[in-house]
Amino acid sequence: MARTGIARLFRNGRSQAVRLPREFRFAGDRVRVRKVAGGVLLEPFAADPAEWFDEIDRWGGKPLLMGGRKQPPTPRRKIFR
Repeated sequence: MARTGIARLFRNGRSQAVRLPREFRFAGDRVRVRKVAGGVLLEPFAADPAEWFDEIDRWGGKPLLMGGRKQPPTPRRKIFR
């Protein structure tokens, strides 16, 4: 199971910022931000594609959803009659 924690939100000028706990901090001064179905995802920022792939490899190729996707089976349809 992934580690979880609570981060503090604060205002920095007209922007909202997040103060990450020590165990969740990133190296460098930038992160990549993506909006996902459940919220917002922060990822390490790598401007160099080779560095980015090295970062992906560091995670060891573990599947994102360990239990698989929980979705109903695809219905069978007659496309052409």
